[in-house]
Order: sequence, then structure tokens, then C-alpha cells
Amino acid sequence: MKKFLTGALMAGMATTAQAEDVTLQLKWVTQAQFAGYYVAQAKGFYEEEGLNVTILPGGPDIAPTQVIAGGGADVVVEWMPAALAAREKGLPLVNIAQPFASSGMMLTCLKESGVASPADFADKTLGVWFFGNEYPFLSWMSQLGLKTDGSAGGVTVLKQGFNVDPLLQKQAACISTMTYNEYWQVIDAGISPDDLVTFKYEDQGVATLEDGLYVLEEKLADPAFAETMVKFVRASMKGWKYAEANSDEAAMIVLENDESGAQTEAHQKRMMGEVAKLTAGSNGALDVSAADRTVASLLAGGSDPVITKTPEGAWTSAITDKALAE
Repeated sequence: MKKFLTGALMAGMATTAQAEDVTLQLKWVTQAQFAGYYVAQAKGFYEEEGLNVTILPGGPDIAPTQVIAGGGADVVVEWMPAALAAREKGLPLVNIAQPFASSGMMLTCLKESGVASPADFADKTLGVWFFGNEYPFLSWMSQLGLKTDGSAGGVTVLKQGFNVDPLLQKQAACISTMTYNEYWQVIDAGISPDDLVTFKYEDQGVATLEDGLYVLEEKLADPAFAETMVKFVRASMKGWKYAEANSDEAAMIVLENDESGAQTEAHQKRMMGEVAKLTAGSNGALDVSAADRTVASLLAGGSDPVITKTPEGAWTSAITDKALAE
């Protein structure tokens, strides 16, 4: 019996030793926006694939593109505009999976500011996130023919922190919000939905792909790494589908991983409900037509486009083809 236990223990240690390490860098802090990965970890989906996954939360001073460029992560969660801009500048990022089928980005405006349609943006101050998040906005303004330098007839861009203060303090007519996060912060601050006007990027035809999984092209050329990513994507999508079907449980798993203690149960449950709408319908495979729309939107930047040419090799279906087939 003792010999058997020793053998079992050694086998267990061998399994642990053989686990493949994967480091995932998130785009933002621990919250339900990334529930699928935390669920995959908590439910043992990564472990079942022989993976030991480390999830690194992001923050206002963390750019996923810089982290992966410096070797600090194997795979990052990033928005396609930022990934394509980085690729054109020499960082060869490749999209290997797209858990989010649609965009949660929008501009939220105070009705009293006089903004009822995009035509009313002229001569208004609009809050915009930077650190790579400005690209969809700049592309949209370009398509509307609105300069963003503060000149007459254009818009004044207020570099928005990752909060809703500019709207609450009436420093801006509109601010950037996500359907699952900042919009609800405005509501929680006591502003009625009836006093707000929202413009979803999806509804305006200027949505770009968000929260895809990206790796470096040279690493993807290694068959062993590619196989690890197949396992990672398969387990991650299992996590996402579980999170969609069990949103309250998923929110609680996220809370258990929030070392900052900043998140609340009510906010995370509501966020998970909204995030589930964005991942719904995605099995992880990239919709190439949506990627093409993202590229077209970014190229339509007039004199200051986000990217200057159609990218080549910026995404691959090789990983999801295998992950979904097995």
C-alpha cells in the first residue's frame, strides 16, 4: 500500500512537473470582463489540458503590447486597433482567437449638453481613453469629418482617466464608456438613464473588435508553442461558455480573484450579465468579416489613419481550427 501511494505521489508530481506554463496578460484590472479565464482556472479546465496558467491583471499603467514585447507574457488580451497599430510599428502580434463577438464601447452624453445625434458632436468636448483605446474614436471622428484638435467645428478631446468624473463634473458633453462598466458607474452616481444619450459604436457602424487573444508571430512559428495555445484557447472558451451560462457564479469567481478588494458583488454580477451579451455567439473563432470591418474603419482615418496599409498575417485560424475540432 505504501509503495502504491509513493508511486501515485510520484506520478502526481511528474504530471505537475510536466504542466506547461502559460502567462496571460489582461487588458485591465480583475473584473468580469475577463471572467472566462478566471472560470477556466477555477473549474480546472486549464489543468485538464495540462496547463499551469498565470493570469496577470492589467491597470492604467500597463499596456499589454509592451508586456508581451518585453517577454512578460505569452498571450495578451487586447483590442484589435491597438494590436494592428503595434503590428504596423514593428511588434508582430497575431490574433489567435476572438472570444468577444461584438463591441461594448460607446459614448455616453448628458442630454442637457445638447447632443442628440453624432451631428451634434461639433464644438463639444468629448472624453476619450488613450493608451491604445483612442483608435476607434479617432477613426469614427475622421469618418464624421470632425477634426480632433479643438479647432472650430471640430471636437475638443479630453484625455479621460479610467473613471466617469468628466461627465459628472460636466467637463465634457460625452465620455467613453463600456456597456458593462462605466455606463453603470454613471447610473450609480445618481444620473437617470433618461438624462443620458448613448451612442454604441456597434450601432454607428464603427465598431472594432475588442478583447481578442494575441501572441507574437515568431513564437507561433514554434509547433510546441502553437499546440500549447490550442489547449489554452480550448480551455478558455470552455470557461467563457460556462461563464455565460452561469453568470452569477462566474462573477463570484472573479471576486475571489480580485486582490485589490475594489470590486463589489453587485457590480460584478451586473457586469458579467452585460459581458455575456458580447461573448454570446462566439466559439472563439475570429469572424474575418468583422476583422476586415475593423481594418476598413482604421484605414478611414483621413490624414491621420490608425494604420496606413492593410495588414498581412495579423490573424490566423490555425489555433481555433484545432481547438474547436478536438
